[in-house]
Amino acid sequence: MRYFFFSVLIAVFLSPAFAAEKPNVVMILVDDMGWGDPSCFGGKVPTPHMDRLAKEGMQFRQFYVASPICSASRCSVITGQSPARWRITSYLQTKAGNRECEQADFLDPQAPSLPRAFKAAGYATAHIGKWHLGGGRDVTDAPKFAAYGYDLGLGTYESPEPAAALGLKSTPWEPKREPQQVPRHERTRWMVDETLKFMQQHPDQPRFVNLWLDDVHTPYRPIEGKDERDFPAKYRDVLVETDRQIGRLIDTLPNNTLIVLCGDNGPEPTLDHTRTHGLRGMKWSLYEGGIRTPLIIRWPGVVPAGAVNETTVFSSLDFMPTLCALAQIKAPVTDQDGEDMSAALRGEKATRHKPLLWEYGRKPGEAGKVKGGFPYPKEPDSKSPNVAIRDGEWKLLVNADGTQTELYNLARDPRETTNLAEAEKATSERLKKAALDWRTRLP
Repeated sequence: MRYFFFSVLIAVFLSPAFAAEKPNVVMILVDDMGWGDPSCFGGKVPTPHMDRLAKEGMQFRQFYVASPICSASRCSVITGQSPARWRITSYLQTKAGNRECEQADFLDPQAPSLPRAFKAAGYATAHIGKWHLGGGRDVTDAPKFAAYGYDLGLGTYESPEPAAALGLKSTPWEPKREPQQVPRHERTRWMVDETLKFMQQHPDQPRFVNLWLDDVHTPYRPIEGKDERDFPAKYRDVLVETDRQIGRLIDTLPNNTLIVLCGDNGPEPTLDHTRTHGLRGMKWSLYEGGIRTPLIIRWPGVVPAGAVNETTVFSSLDFMPTLCALAQIKAPVTDQDGEDMSAALRGEKATRHKPLLWEYGRKPGEAGKVKGGFPYPKEPDSKSPNVAIRDGEWKLLVNADGTQTELYNLARDPRETTNLAEAEKATSERLKKAALDWRTRLP
């Protein structure tokens, strides 16, 4: 009998749930980071710390966010569901602007929540940095961070609980700042400091932190006071400092930390598409440059070091099921739009079973203008139709009214230069129907 119980005990401790300590999880979301910003993705500005993260982890070259604009993209990260399901379709703004966009004033706290799932599993949870899912401007009734499962919330002015050091009522881009507010060029340092402080304050729990930076969003203020240098020089300094602070973070985090680094949407401006590494489009566009961003994931001993994944189509919708699977915790809902891609993180083959779908721009407007609360890109050939679908190597874009159908084979034409809608009519009609049927089902 004693041998039996001893055998059971050994079996329990060798089971997957006990085989490894639960990882800390730190998600670094870089505002407006283009697919070509990190030098390991072909960027022209040296980013040695992001490059080191890539050498110690895995790069995903076909990673997509669920929207080409901040609030909607961030909604997908938190919920694992299309942002339009929660009536977030543009950037959250004034109440009047939100009505124009046909969107809510904040993310419904009844929505599935990634931090809430981790908190329920015993994690200490924190949001540090840009939130932009409710609060700020004239929206004074947005739920507090705790409603989404956070133990700590340190937001910017576009949040229900702005941190004093980030400005209680001031935007990050204003030249003037409040007496207690850190300078614009020191915001990333402050956010990293607070992340490390939170990690140190909870040594007896695994920790989940959303570190959502507001660099490398314009305007760029890399130094105190007047800066008359040209735009590319300012951009370079901001990206270099962002990279340096990311390096300081990864130098200090515990080894058993799963680090996720990605952007929330494409860049604005693209600097002649150097920041998209030649991909068409930019922020506010459903072309590749607006919805494809770098993704680097590191978890020593689990994620193969130095791997470059060129084939797995990974989405921000997938973070919910994937991170829950890796941490061996229960995802909060089964009705997810994302898929569990944890096999890819282990270096195994991961097959996508559902197409990816996007919508942006419910109030069609002119390039370079804002219409009905939706900004549109001003750079040439960047304004896209307002619905898109990717299924395998095919991507189709079309307006919600059925006009302007464009079909691209991304395996052969990643820069979306040759419209095959007429040449591949069967594929075009199949994807067009799927995209428009999906769009009509949205709130």
